Amino acid sequence: MNKDTLYLIRHDFQDNGKTYYCPGCAELVGLLEFYPALKQHLEIRWVDFARPRPELVTLLGEENQSCPVLVLAFEPANLPAHLKVQHANGHAFVADAREIGEYLAHVHGIGLPH
Repeated sequence: MNKDTLYLIRHDFQDNGKTYYCPGCAELVGLLEFYPALKQHLEIRWVDFARPRPELVTLLGEENQSCPVLVLAFEPANLPAHLKVQHANGHAFVADAREIGEYLAHVHGIGLPH
């Protein structure tokens, strides 16, 4: 893995007979539209809503298959102490749209979430 990999849930998924989208994933899709150059620095993978999500389970374990999640190619030095980088199965990752946005701001120099 040379780039950080962003996992997002496909929109228009079905649950209990209704059609949904993931608000956190939509927030990050919007961030990628605000800062399109980020797409060159990230691998973006779309997963289905249904669990288990095999690729994430393999990487991070069953307990860490929520989306959005950013799996890091490597863990940068000098990240702010409050930024929540988690670890599982030998991988570092950032979960939650706002945390991912803050990570991307510090690593790629884009605006911070407010």
